[in-house]
Amino acid sequence: MHITPDNRLKKLIVIGDRLLIKPTKQNEQTASGLYLPPGMQEKEKVQQGYVIKTGPGYAIPGPVEEEAWKGEEEKVKYVPLQAKEGDLAIFLVSGATEVMYENERYFIVPQGAVLMLEREEEL
Repeated sequence: MHITPDNRLKKLIVIGDRLLIKPTKQNEQTASGLYLPPGMQEKEKVQQGYVIKTGPGYAIPGPVEEEAWKGEEEKVKYVPLQAKEGDLAIFLVSGATEVMYENERYFIVPQGAVLMLEREEEL
């Protein structure tokens, strides 16, 4: 398979309640004017970036059924995440794991470490 900028992240599967976030550059401002002041980023306690991929959410256990005639097929159900691909996320770095993938820096962030989302949507 030929790797292009559009499909190079398709191999990555984000697990559970985690998000794959591409951090923005320092002092980068969104179209709506949201940005983190330099002091916040220097302390590296809070970071911002765009959600690239999301996990399926929080798994919920299914009901226990004692009927032996039913197949072993067990479908896992998930409570979906609030974050969506394309959202700008402001998150706690202490809860995140920094990774490098194809020479690009990303963070794997549990949804619980996300403080706020900005979503570009038509109202």
